[in-house]
Amino acid sequence: MDTLLPAIEIESGKNPQYAVIWLHGLGADGSDFVPVVPELGLEDAPGVRFIFPHAPEIPVTCNGGYIMPAWYDIISLDKHSRRVDEGGILHSRAAIRQLIEREIERGIPSERIFLAGFSQGGAIAYTTALTHPAKLAGVIALSTYIPSAGLLAEASAVNRDIPVFSAHGSDDDVVSIELGLAARDLLVERGYQVEWQVYPMPHSVCIEEVQAIGVWLKSRMVSA
Repeated sequence: MDTLLPAIEIESGKNPQYAVIWLHGLGADGSDFVPVVPELGLEDAPGVRFIFPHAPEIPVTCNGGYIMPAWYDIISLDKHSRRVDEGGILHSRAAIRQLIEREIERGIPSERIFLAGFSQGGAIAYTTALTHPAKLAGVIALSTYIPSAGLLAEASAVNRDIPVFSAHGSDDDVVSIELGLAARDLLVERGYQVEWQVYPMPHSVCIEEVQAIGVWLKSRMVSA
């Protein structure tokens, strides 16, 4: 893979000291979470560069093969028989690793880079963060799941203590809260420290959740 994913970039201050790479959900694009930035309450925090990449457009099986932005193919949405496109997941992981390396080249070390994602983007954020060979600052996983526990066989030792913020809507009818809980329980079982939050909402985000993310981010940032 030679070409960086196209992305929207927003800096919360001059000379950013941290980066957040934030992945959208199925069928959306990088603009989806841009409005979140001013709601995070980071005015008194070190500068952050937010990167909102656009997923490539591919046929999605569960939507009748319709071509749309997606991080990998979703073959079935049935929570009892979820077939997984591991090849597509690994392809997207490689693309996000490129974005991480670009931030390092721009002066932000990996241990100051957060990965965040919603729904399908959260699945990629989980997989990439937990298996990344260099230490990362944390992972924010929203209304999502771990798409393939098998891929976590590559979990990296340096990210065994990575901070995890995971949140889900109690009324989510797209990605069931059971899938979110299963991800949380798997991580806790493997020794990860997970901050888990539930909000009374469908498959979406809410202002209380966004504010909690801002507090969580600030607690993990210090000025250079």
